Amino acid sequence: MKKFPPLALIALALLGTHGARAAGLEDELKACRQLTEPARRLGCYDALQLGAAPAGTATVAAPAVVAKPPADPVASFGQERIKPPADAPAELKQIESRVRGHFTGWDAGSRLELENGQIWRIADDSSATYDLQAPRAFVRRGLLGSFYLEVEGVPFQARVTRVR
Repeated sequence: MKKFPPLALIALALLGTHGARAAGLEDELKACRQLTEPARRLGCYDALQLGAAPAGTATVAAPAVVAKPPADPVASFGQERIKPPADAPAELKQIESRVRGHFTGWDAGSRLELENGQIWRIADDSSATYDLQAPRAFVRRGLLGSFYLEVEGVPFQARVTRVR
């Protein structure tokens, strides 16, 4: 008969107690499942010993999560390349503001500043010449991450990208 080293005997003993504990836990779960009154059933499940922490270990509480105030959806409009936080509000389809000051139109590459502080650059080769005082402006979301600027009183729109 071959002799087992002491380490192997200890391992077998530990495996045997784990199996016995698992069988005992299974019996306790069956007993809890058979209870019909919800309050008693919950108390039974709460009383189960799922396993004790090893000696010398401490349970560390998770750090408290500080709730952030909801972000202004207008401020983040056009910043899709930045990964949004998990609690981000739903995407806007368009924003409305006014062009700051006197509006004389645009050329390819020109920048328009809106009253909400956003700056948009004309990304296509369109141009328009108009004489308007602080007209309403709409920036709409297009396909494939594009944005389109429509100025009140101008019969067409321009493709834009957000600068700031």
